[in-house]
Amino acid sequence: MMLTESQARDEICRVGRSLFDRGYVHATAGNISVRLSDGQMLITPTDACLGFLEPDSLALLDSQGRQVAGERASKTALLHRTIVDSASAFDAATSCVIHTHSTHCVALTLKPVSDELLAPITPYFVMKVGRVPVIPYHRPGDPRVAEQVSDTIMRYGSRGQPIRAVMLARLGPTVWHQSPSHAMAVLEELEETARLVNLVGDAVPALSEPDIDELRHSFGARW
Repeated sequence: MMLTESQARDEICRVGRSLFDRGYVHATAGNISVRLSDGQMLITPTDACLGFLEPDSLALLDSQGRQVAGERASKTALLHRTIVDSASAFDAATSCVIHTHSTHCVALTLKPVSDELLAPITPYFVMKVGRVPVIPYHRPGDPRVAEQVSDTIMRYGSRGQPIRAVMLARLGPTVWHQSPSHAMAVLEELEETARLVNLVGDAVPALSEPDIDELRHSFGARW
């Protein structure tokens, strides 16, 4: 069941404050959006601190992406709209997108990195996050990123591996789900897995294929 506009405004502010208070975002980094049942989208304002959002200040965009109310929308609005459009083909309930500059995820992209951010090293990363493709660096708000992320979502989904996250190199993770609380849970698991790798080092052994296959059959993991 989708949130009402009032509920979505409150949830964006609640989740933003929680992420800020626990160090998943800092200063004015990061943004959150929710698509409403009528096709409009709420998104945090540009250069807003997620720890001090006000429900009435959130930007409201119409179904075509034009701003109709609130403070000036985040420069990543196009990316958020594109993600929801693309991911909905594989997860129809997709409505919320969260982007942060979470420290441990960003740290992993400050050195050579493969096509995916992390190997399947813990069961909950496999179950709750799944594969996290890395998107090459572009400046914040570059419209080319939206196209690349959309292509990535479609490529993984078409081969039976729908994704819930991508990593924007040198910027941070972008995750999506059916609500702000669900998306926040994906982000938390992703950042904590990155923290483990940074603590232990690169030579972390991955789960075996039989282990992963068991997670697929027991919990519906989409690895």
